[in-house]
Amino acid sequence: MLLKRILTAIVGIPVIFVCVYFGEIPFFALMLVVTFFCVLEYLSILKKYKPHTIVSLVMAVLFFITLVFSPYLYMATALVAVAMLLILFAVEVFRGKNINFSITRISVSFVGAFFLPLALVHMVYLRSFGNDILGMRLIFAIFITVWVLDTAAYAFGKMLGKHKLAKKISPKKTVEGAIAGVVFGVITFVACRYIFMSDYFSVLQAIILGGIIAVVGQFSDLAESLIKRDGKIKDSGKLIPGHGGFLDRFDSYIFVAPVVYYVLLFLM
Repeated sequence: MLLKRILTAIVGIPVIFVCVYFGEIPFFALMLVVTFFCVLEYLSILKKYKPHTIVSLVMAVLFFITLVFSPYLYMATALVAVAMLLILFAVEVFRGKNINFSITRISVSFVGAFFLPLALVHMVYLRSFGNDILGMRLIFAIFITVWVLDTAAYAFGKMLGKHKLAKKISPKKTVEGAIAGVVFGVITFVACRYIFMSDYFSVLQAIILGGIIAVVGQFSDLAESLIKRDGKIKDSGKLIPGHGGFLDRFDSYIFVAPVVYYVLLFLM
């Protein structure tokens, strides 16, 4: 298992680095692939509800692309949401099969097709935030901060954890680990600010952003655990050897990306 994790990191980290560095089409392609597999895994986890997998995947990809090329057309976003619901309701109305749990199928399918692309597309928005250099450094800082806080939360939780954070959702996560994650998240983002973002953020702004990433990132992780708990599985998938699935690796960014983006609009 450890060897698989190391080999995956050796291959995966350079790919992510190159995509983040060059931005634009490479980073867009990376996040489109991530979004596709996150939606696929989400629908697979909740397969007991029999979601409309193909319909949701097609709508998710088209929605993601639409959001990338028209990020400020909020009316278009609302229109897409209505169109998705219209299609999903139409599938249920005209499919001619058992209508039991039809609203559940619609709801599960809609979250996959609408919410996940809407959340993850904000990574693309962050990559293009301000200017090319700021966007690139910001994405690197977010990735580094999430990696460090996750490691700190796990390590300190294992060593010092006594109080469960959300026992029924993720039994291994502790309050002590979560606090360590917040502390190290703030320290890491502030360190990133001093190393390569001092021209863009004040120390106070870095503390605020680090705290937001740490708190929201850990909550986002719990939200994904809730989905897996509903589906009664441990890992969202097996596509990333030694690391589970795409949803396992990118769960923190589901809420981090949009929250950080809109906080930045307020701060800057």
